[in-house]
Amino acid sequence: MSNMAGLDAYGFLPAMRAAAQARSAGPEIPARVTAVHKERYALVTDEQECYGRLKSSVYFGGGEEEFPTTGDFVSILYNEQGDSTITQTLPRKSLFARKNPTLGESDQTVAANFDSVFIMQSLNHDLNPRRLERYLTLAWQSGAVPVVVLTKSDLVDDCTAQMDEIRRVSAGVDVFAVSAKTGDGFDALSDYLKPGRTIVLLGSSGVGKSSFVNALADSEIMAVNAIREDDSKGRHTTTHRQLIRLNSGVMIIDTPGMRELGMLDATAGLSESFADVEAYFPLCRFSDCRHEREPGCAVQAAISSGELPRARFESYQKLQRESRFAGDQAGYLKQKQLRFTEIAKFSKSIQKSGGKRGTYLED
Repeated sequence: MSNMAGLDAYGFLPAMRAAAQARSAGPEIPARVTAVHKERYALVTDEQECYGRLKSSVYFGGGEEEFPTTGDFVSILYNEQGDSTITQTLPRKSLFARKNPTLGESDQTVAANFDSVFIMQSLNHDLNPRRLERYLTLAWQSGAVPVVVLTKSDLVDDCTAQMDEIRRVSAGVDVFAVSAKTGDGFDALSDYLKPGRTIVLLGSSGVGKSSFVNALADSEIMAVNAIREDDSKGRHTTTHRQLIRLNSGVMIIDTPGMRELGMLDATAGLSESFADVEAYFPLCRFSDCRHEREPGCAVQAAISSGELPRARFESYQKLQRESRFAGDQAGYLKQKQLRFTEIAKFSKSIQKSGGKRGTYLED
């Protein structure tokens, strides 16, 4: 299938193209991942759309290449007779990942190479400041700009109170209220919706992501499921991560609604998302203050005076604990992978030497 737009229209900047050409020493061409279907990747190149699979020797068996995800730019050996071969994941400018729900498994990459993260909550039962804090932390950590989008504004007569509540936990982040049904609020998003920009949509099921995309596209390009009236929950309309290029030139990466968004090591994201909390730390009497019962603790003084909501600080502590645990677990998994890599190299060396271990040791 031909691609009339070319990769430039898919956000492949000149600097990225130059870097890809410098890294490639063969007949590979660049492509962007538009969807992941288990082991098969939907791709778009300068000339056409195609499918690809990972080169085993690069990505498995001790290979160190990062597994691509939706939005990644990759190098491929194009095959016009069948699936192309993905040989390399190109450097990323941003990456959104979450802790894998499966215990002991490595982090789960969600999307890459995006400019903004639209964190979506609906103005009915879904509005949840604590969940929003988690999303904001990981959005800041991704390297992109978070934006809060409150959907279904047509369901409330006045959303001023809700927006004020959300702004209190979203300092420095733009907050918008929109209605896909009436079109209200979409014009305010124009600064983020420029041709060549990529937006990631995050939010639980039922917040109206599919309706939001349809409103942006001015067309029914995504299926919309009804939600239950009693709790505003809905089935996951999106079943896999996909990149959609609208006629406007804006690209949307829609993600399945995630019931659980586990924390990663997100120290930088915490500092951005909870800048109001960490602003008190230098004011404490002791530099190693744990912000519990120490004398002269500026954090506890702010909580006592009502200047800092206790729930806000407790949320910070909870996410910080999760982040530290994730960092420790990531270190363990990295060491485990290194051990497997060394074992694989050792086995290959033994095979090459005809099974003579001494030859390997002498090398």
